[in-house]
Amino acid sequence: MLKLIGLNIVLLILSFQVLGSDRVNFNSSWKFVREEALLNVDKLHKLDFDDSQWEEVTLPHTTRLEPLVVNDQWQGISWYRKKFKVQSNPAKKRIFVEFEGAMNIAEVWVNGQYVKKHFGGYLPFVIDMTDYVSPQKENVIVVKLDNTDSEITGPKPLKILDFNTYGGLYRNVWLIEKNPVHITFPLLEEKVAGGGIFINYPEVNANKASLKIKTEVKNTTSKVQEVKVAQTLYFKNKKVMKFQGSAFELSSNNTKTVTQDLSVKKPKLWDTHSPNLYKLVTEVTVDGKVVDQQRTTIGIKKVEFVGTELYINGQKRYLRGTNRHQEYPYVGYALSEQAEIRDAKLIKEAGFDVIRLSHYPHSTAFMNACDSLGLLTIDAILGWQYYKPTDGFRNQIFQTARDLIRRDRNHANVLLWEVSLNETKMPLEFRKKLSAIVKEEYPIGASYSAGWMNEGYDVFFQARQHRILHPDDQEHWKGPYFVSEYGDWEYYSKNAGLNQHQLDKQTRYETSSRQARAYGEKRLLQQAYNVQEALNDNLQTTAFGDGYWVMFDYNRGYHKDIEFSGIADIFRIEKFAYYFYQSQKDVSKKEDAMVKIASYWDENSPLSLKVYSNCEQVKLYLNDQLIGEQKPDQDQKSTNLSHPPFTFALKEFKKGTLRAEGYIKGKKVREDWVKTPEKAHHLSIVLADRAVPLASQDVVFAYIKVVDENGTLVHDHQEEINVSLEGDIQLMNTETLTTDAGIATALIKINSLKKDISIKAVSKSEQLKGSLQRKLN
Repeated sequence: MLKLIGLNIVLLILSFQVLGSDRVNFNSSWKFVREEALLNVDKLHKLDFDDSQWEEVTLPHTTRLEPLVVNDQWQGISWYRKKFKVQSNPAKKRIFVEFEGAMNIAEVWVNGQYVKKHFGGYLPFVIDMTDYVSPQKENVIVVKLDNTDSEITGPKPLKILDFNTYGGLYRNVWLIEKNPVHITFPLLEEKVAGGGIFINYPEVNANKASLKIKTEVKNTTSKVQEVKVAQTLYFKNKKVMKFQGSAFELSSNNTKTVTQDLSVKKPKLWDTHSPNLYKLVTEVTVDGKVVDQQRTTIGIKKVEFVGTELYINGQKRYLRGTNRHQEYPYVGYALSEQAEIRDAKLIKEAGFDVIRLSHYPHSTAFMNACDSLGLLTIDAILGWQYYKPTDGFRNQIFQTARDLIRRDRNHANVLLWEVSLNETKMPLEFRKKLSAIVKEEYPIGASYSAGWMNEGYDVFFQARQHRILHPDDQEHWKGPYFVSEYGDWEYYSKNAGLNQHQLDKQTRYETSSRQARAYGEKRLLQQAYNVQEALNDNLQTTAFGDGYWVMFDYNRGYHKDIEFSGIADIFRIEKFAYYFYQSQKDVSKKEDAMVKIASYWDENSPLSLKVYSNCEQVKLYLNDQLIGEQKPDQDQKSTNLSHPPFTFALKEFKKGTLRAEGYIKGKKVREDWVKTPEKAHHLSIVLADRAVPLASQDVVFAYIKVVDENGTLVHDHQEEINVSLEGDIQLMNTETLTTDAGIATALIKINSLKKDISIKAVSKSEQLKGSLQRKLN
């Protein structure tokens, strides 16, 4: 099932995202410079400014490529300039530009005229350029970015922040032309629960769904216009219904919101198992001619809480989830849309239902992927251990909460709005105001606020992990509860409730969940054990779901090392704990059986062998001889788990092949095997596209694996690797590639698909070589 999703996801996203025929990618041919020397700012905004010495870049773009471990992230002022032409006459068209993400404070000039200042690097903003551009002539847009610490946007200063806030125009920019009568932009109109298109679901059940569609139309002409708004609903490109609205008069330079009610019989409901998506096409006509059209992806679902329990479409649910930071190594936040999709796929394939977007809004591309894959999200504003009692800061946070909802309100995947400053003590009236904003901006149907303090929000999150702040131990919270972070801090901190203060420092590190792949098999198994124990603990509480900290290893900014509690590393290579989570999904028509041997099976491997599987029974063979057959463990109070791991106690190590077979109702349904690695023989190169087609300006990992003659990974081989590339691609690594647990990872940028690509690798000793060729057209 997941393979099928992988093949179709890009088509789903491209066909279902909010898109207009007048929306053009504006990412190419920007000029860029970091303000590391004095610039003539007075002339910089003008068309005739000489930017020939500036670097030419294509977005998404980061202000500086960083090392793998980022201790001194670049902060400062940077500038972007782009010359462009508009074919349409601004007297007859409206010209807009939309920035999806500009870190952190942006100022914009068009043809030398100051247009806008925007605070916050994680949410989009829109500019109406109509009065500033000239048709058929060269125009220039200039953007100044400041990603230094801000007392207005927060979070706390970068030198003590536990993640990085990378600079640049790191998401898409769009040039948008609209007719004088058009659908408005929610972020431009600044209206509570208004602007653009907003779809609510007042009633949802298996027999009927009611849709309330609000469409705001603007008339920028000098005359009264007779306008109609029509809605057409499609499912899998087949028309479900069409609603033709009545004509109305719209006066000059005015807006009107049209509310239309649709009823869908026997709707295909959206949930994590069946992410059914409809396409709503909204058409605005003037005198019978279509003047604007917008396509919006929607998923029909019903979310409600009954006491502490969560129900989705009438079914009680426990949601298994994780947290994600959006960074990539070297390029920071400047991910391609395809890279965002690959992350979402990896999370879904790990067996998760929900992802907490920590601790800021993630990209529209990632949200689209979650819609298509059936991943619920906890959508969050920026915040981390920082509150300032000033009007500037408070109003910025209030505005951010509104903008988040206005951007994401039509996404099927949103479960909760985390309008909370993570791990920050906030005044109660501040929390209540943020929670009230959720109700104001999403006034019809289910909308729930969430935060880490137990007053002021609909759903309570804890700030630290299990065994510390479960609300069962508190007197003042009896409502819905989500374990927002667990499995890391309580195994790491000296004061986190597991008696770490009695351990020496090295033992504490070895028994924590912060385990790099390079630390070896035993410590990766320790992380997986911690995950199992912690998840089991969550299942004994009133929580309706949880979020493991964290999905991917990430940079901590102030710290000398990467944070290694991810169940996949920063290069998105899975650890053993990944497969533990994968095994917790029940086998069904939509979920595959899985078996994974958590061992490298060499002479240093533990003889207490773990096999992760969601099967009823597992048989283990060594060199085709049956070692034993097991039902799941019942140790360490694991009875709350859906599928505890299988444990096989081997008496001694014998070189050869381990094979695990999974059985359901006596029938073998899946197997896994691992071979003892022999001497390193060559390099095998795998492009980690994860069945998401490569695209221009894509970034993708190439895994360069040290393997023996049989193709088995040699985990203990460490050596520098030299890489050479052919085609319109480039290496983004800023440091020498070195194998890490047998794998060196190159981050490759695909500049275009014009040429086929070739990747060649050779070890420093020149004893190991490998190559990969990929046709792109």
